[in-house]
Amino acid sequence: MKYLIVGLGNKGSEYENTRHNIGFKVVEKIAETLEAPFGTSNFGWLADGKYKGRRVFLLKPDTYMNLSGNAVRYWMQKENIPLENVLIVTDDLALPFGALRLKGKGSDAGHNGLKNIIEVLQTQNYARLRFGISAEFSEGRQVDYVLGTWNEEETEKLPERIEKFSKACLSFVFAGISNTMSAFNGK
Repeated sequence: MKYLIVGLGNKGSEYENTRHNIGFKVVEKIAETLEAPFGTSNFGWLADGKYKGRRVFLLKPDTYMNLSGNAVRYWMQKENIPLENVLIVTDDLALPFGALRLKGKGSDAGHNGLKNIIEVLQTQNYARLRFGISAEFSEGRQVDYVLGTWNEEETEKLPERIEKFSKACLSFVFAGISNTMSAFNGK
């Protein structure tokens, strides 16, 4: 069985440690766990690893957030990965910092990366793992906030949260979405 885990983010050093790039950080942790290094490939950076007998592709699209769907569709088609074996890891303003929410389908909730994936795949029935970044910004400052770096308290807690999210992703691969939702949502 093949799986595709896509961490959403933006390419470039100026975005590396921003809230919007948490998807990249989570898939980087998974790659480290699986000892699967990233290499430059079509539509981004790809790592190819194994987990409990399953092949896991980890993708960091280089298309920028708003065009992530092209990268997802390309790798699904190239590796013949069914939609039910795809997991998108993204940031979420509606959740408190570090909160984990896995869903099997849903709307884009105003997230441009998810919106593009829905447009390109022509469905919203794909799994997404949302990493809460909270909404601690004043009116009109949303872009600055999501493209801003983590504060000191968040930075201190990030390694533990990234570890938890990487474990949830690997649970999705081995135990399926229902079991993973039961085990990890709200934790």
